[in-house]
Amino acid sequence: MRFALTDEQATLRDAVDDLLTAECPPAVVRAGWPGGDPAPLDRLWTALAEMGLLAAAVPESAGGLGLTEVDLVPPLTAAGYAAVPLPVAETAAVAGPLLAAAGDPGGQLAALTEGRCRIAVAGPGGLVPYGQRADLLLLLTPPDGPRLVRPDEIATTPVPTMDGSRAALRLTGVGPSAGTRLDVPADLLALTADRATLAAAAQLVGLGRRMLDLTVAHVGTRRQFGAPVGSFQAVQHQLADALLGLELAAPAVLAAGWAAATGADSRPADVSAGYLLAADAAERTARAALQCHGAIGYTTEYDLHLYAKRGWAIVAAAGGTDHHLDRLGTAIGLPAATAEQGGRP
Repeated sequence: MRFALTDEQATLRDAVDDLLTAECPPAVVRAGWPGGDPAPLDRLWTALAEMGLLAAAVPESAGGLGLTEVDLVPPLTAAGYAAVPLPVAETAAVAGPLLAAAGDPGGQLAALTEGRCRIAVAGPGGLVPYGQRADLLLLLTPPDGPRLVRPDEIATTPVPTMDGSRAALRLTGVGPSAGTRLDVPADLLALTADRATLAAAAQLVGLGRRMLDLTVAHVGTRRQFGAPVGSFQAVQHQLADALLGLELAAPAVLAAGWAAATGADSRPADVSAGYLLAADAAERTARAALQCHGAIGYTTEYDLHLYAKRGWAIVAAAGGTDHHLDRLGTAIGLPAATAEQGGRP
């Protein structure tokens, strides 16, 4: 397997990175928190739509770019690095290709590709990250199959979260006739769930890189005992370990994208492996970043918390790691867990 990006993939990554550097600095991420000005977020969404990112995984015949899951990993990593406070991954990597595969029964695909529609995805327990900023909610596991609903068609309640820029909702009631039902086979639903996991993993790698960059810059200028903090061996070791974790996770996430794009039998295990490595690397990097920053790293005035909290929120919204550990265990032939074993093999 070749882990290097193609010229086209690198070009798309660089274009998205340049756009987000200009349009999504920390001030725009902060605008996504309660009480922030929504205007910068609207401009950012329009810019991403004009670039074609929102329609990247929609087939060309349906107005998209026709890119695969592996093509999406680099730009979604860039979205994680910027901590974009909008449902970019949910719209581009999950909802877009699913609606196209389902035949666009509600006629929303054109609005999605043109940036006139934001779609958030309900996760475990009915939590919908970015639900307060979405035009439509994608419910993947209601009793009668997946559905696309407007927030005003169902009962929801705003949910405060550690990352206020996620503007989450929780589903509290969904009527049997609400929204538009998507008639898709079970294997496509499984692929859609893996796309969501893959998108989360890519963003976690990007978030980890942003936290590491912030920390390296800080310890290079912060001085103690007459020397930069970054010259201390204990600090160097922590940051080297963080970098090693991120460098190990990044190709695993690309491999998961390749498995999804090619329909490989190993896709469930590859996606779970990529997610687990990315989640572990992001959490380790956040811990090292906070320790190396000292007290300033814990303040809301400093930018580090924007990226650390986003990483923690992504992992928490996924409902933990047990599901992915179980899939990996099954793939390598470990015996199934029993109640006597406390739910672990």
